[in-house]
Amino acid sequence: MTSYWNAFRVIFLRDIILASRYRAELANPLIFFIMVIVLFPFAFGSDPDLLRRVTAGMIWITALLASSLSLEGIFRSDYADGSAEQMVLSGYPLTLLVAAKIAAHWCLTGLPLIIIAMLTAYLLSLPTQALQALFLTLFLGTPVLSLIGAIAVALTVGLRSGGMLLSLIILPLYMPILIFSMLAVENAMADIPFDAELYFLSGMLVLSVTLAPIATAYSLRIRMS
Repeated sequence: MTSYWNAFRVIFLRDIILASRYRAELANPLIFFIMVIVLFPFAFGSDPDLLRRVTAGMIWITALLASSLSLEGIFRSDYADGSAEQMVLSGYPLTLLVAAKIAAHWCLTGLPLIIIAMLTAYLLSLPTQALQALFLTLFLGTPVLSLIGAIAVALTVGLRSGGMLLSLIILPLYMPILIFSMLAVENAMADIPFDAELYFLSGMLVLSVTLAPIATAYSLRIRMS
């Protein structure tokens, strides 16, 4: 168990260190998120009530697209330099190594997106209960985006038109997360309990954590064979 934990830690820290060396690529999804959020008020006008109503959907759609922009980076460099093949051939479970890379991706993209999203929602005067619902949905939903996206990335890594194919695969799978997250925030703004939506997102997270690394590992083996 100690050696497995060390392998997980090494892969996790390796991805964090590599990402810190390419800060421009790491910042691209965050810059995209900020730019889209800034442009939304110009499209909808300066009516505070209208902005509060569309803030949750605006933030979630933008976060979803921003997260999608960074997905290809999970395995792209590993495929290019042969590290992915070494992971497949190593004596450690590929599922464990893949899980470490997904965790690093969420820490590099999901956590910063949550922080920026909450600051944006606060500046747009979202009610306190809605802020709480938004934070919980982002905290539960963004890891699912990384986990589901990793499966599609492993299937399309190295393909010439992988980016377009990746979008076609993941966007329909992201729709339930987006719908239930927006419903939770809308219910919170209307002072309606949103426990059911949180239970759904929690179930999606547990299911994704359990199955997504396995599916990603099998997909990566297929691409390496």
